[in-house]
Amino acid sequence: MKVLVIVPAYNEELNIKLVQDNLEKAKKDADFSLDYIVINDGSSDGTERVCEENNIPVINLVHNLGIGGAMQTGYIYAYRHNYDIAIQFDGDNQHDAKYIKNLVKEIVDNDMAMVIGSRYVGNLSSFKSSLMRRFGIRFLSFILKLTTGVKIYDMTSGFRAVNREVMQLFATYYPHDYPEPETITQIIKKGYKVKEIPVMMHERKFGTSSITPLKSLYYMVKVSYAMIVRSIIERKEK
Repeated sequence: MKVLVIVPAYNEELNIKLVQDNLEKAKKDADFSLDYIVINDGSSDGTERVCEENNIPVINLVHNLGIGGAMQTGYIYAYRHNYDIAIQFDGDNQHDAKYIKNLVKEIVDNDMAMVIGSRYVGNLSSFKSSLMRRFGIRFLSFILKLTTGVKIYDMTSGFRAVNREVMQLFATYYPHDYPEPETITQIIKKGYKVKEIPVMMHERKFGTSSITPLKSLYYMVKVSYAMIVRSIIERKEK
């Protein structure tokens, strides 16, 4: 079994080596083939240089495409190189790579299409993000429950694993802006099985999040609309 970890990164020169170290530990412990690749999303800092100096596998995008474009690039790469499972893993080193094997196990043992690493199930993670973002995540969880009947607590988690079938779907179409909630809605409405499992997450050591309180409000409104529209589209296509 081949697993690829996709690391979207924008201006993460201070974090990306930490991410590599994190993933290399998981690679040594894995009982399956585990590779990783950084999608350098048009960074204006030294992210590309740090990757080259440390022999980190990287695809350098000429222009900044946003998280959606970066992840779709990774899914296309994973599908074309015949990986069985693709894992999204953020470039700010907030995720703990030791939980990768737990995500993979759920897909293999329980035939899940997507497994989401969650801050909000179980009590492994003390880091929960800002109050405004938590409110937005709860609201998106409500919208998902309303449109699909399924409850997911960590709607914006950037730590997710998908099987090859969903990988192909995402390689063909992937939303560009804040894609996590919309894609969860999409695959649930298509009848795929999704599960949320507890993982530990950490605050980033370097750099700052691009999501400000004002952007959080904009995000909540825009993504809620996208989820509802996606739900209607998927229902009509059935």
